Amino acid sequence: MKQAIVARTDIGMGQGKLAAQVAHASLSAYEKADDRTRSKWKGGGQKKVVLKANSERTLYELSEIADQEGIPNAIIRDAGHTQLEPGTVTALAVGPDEESLVDRVTGDLSLY
Repeated sequence: MKQAIVARTDIGMGQGKLAAQVAHASLSAYEKADDRTRSKWKGGGQKKVVLKANSERTLYELSEIADQEGIPNAIIRDAGHTQLEPGTVTALAVGPDEESLVDRVTGDLSLY
């Protein structure tokens, strides 16, 4: 079991902002998973990787693929209280789900 969080590199998020957006994405996608998947992922150590994307478009394309594969996913938009404009798309979480399924969506991306 695995979850991949894909964060944008083209919007200049600071480290704290990046950490917050990754956390939002992780939890949001987790909440969309069914009980069996959540339990299996939690019991297996909650494996996560954080990956890079260079555009908002990339996040939407990956989300569409995840939807087609039936993988829980969540796109995150910033509230705009600090560094970014309200509604800025910052991150996408794919999974938790079977590692091979998550890798079908995000396997070509680089680690953050």
